[in-house]
Amino acid sequence: MTVDETLTVRPSRPVGGFMTAGAGVLALVALAAFAAAPAGWRLGLWYYTVAFAIMRYAAYVALVAAACSISALCGWRRLSPSHRAVAFATLAVAVVVVYVPWYYARLAATTPPIHDITTDIANPPPFWAVLPSRAEENANPVEYGGPAVAKLQHLYYPQVAPATTTLPPRTAFAVALATAQSMPGWIDVIAEPEAWRIEASQESFWMRFTDDVSIRVSPDGAGSRIDVRSLSRQGRGDFGDNAARVEAYLDALKARLASTPR
Repeated sequence: MTVDETLTVRPSRPVGGFMTAGAGVLALVALAAFAAAPAGWRLGLWYYTVAFAIMRYAAYVALVAAACSISALCGWRRLSPSHRAVAFATLAVAVVVVYVPWYYARLAATTPPIHDITTDIANPPPFWAVLPSRAEENANPVEYGGPAVAKLQHLYYPQVAPATTTLPPRTAFAVALATAQSMPGWIDVIAEPEAWRIEASQESFWMRFTDDVSIRVSPDGAGSRIDVRSLSRQGRGDFGDNAARVEAYLDALKARLASTPR
């Protein structure tokens, strides 16, 4: 054995390699749980509150994965190109898994804990066609929450108000129905021309929560008044979705009303 061979030290596998591999596994676990949470709710395997809890814990795992990746990247020179790629991919996955629960937690903190928005707090438009579906899902009651809900709506969404027009009710109803049928994402649009009322539903993208919409046209002097109500089937709060839906419909309705011949 030569002197050079005696002094040669074989390099061991870098600690950063183990760190990035472990971080990658944690990120995959977090991503799988994150994807399984809403899927389980949609398939009826667990309640939506369980899905939210799974996503929250998935975010915790993702944070650990991100911390491991950042720690490994601190030893940049000791990492192979493949380990660097794994570390960056892990960070990207972790950002997504952490961001979604954080975003909705932030929304919940800045929006009122209500799930029923209406342009008529004294006499909200009722629901009729969706009642069987709501009963099957053990959904929130359709009875309006009263002064407490009205107070929160007025505080957070003072701009929500009925639409009025000089058009007679029958013509206003036709415009209201055409508007409902044109709304992106609205499904099961049902009309009762004799009662001048319309119903529709819309599902959220991620959790597939269903919100129901009721539209009522009524005489208002020589013209008409159109009231709208949007009510969630699940959850105490709605992250502002119902108010946004009502406002989007009213904006589209007013644009159609303005272009309808008198």
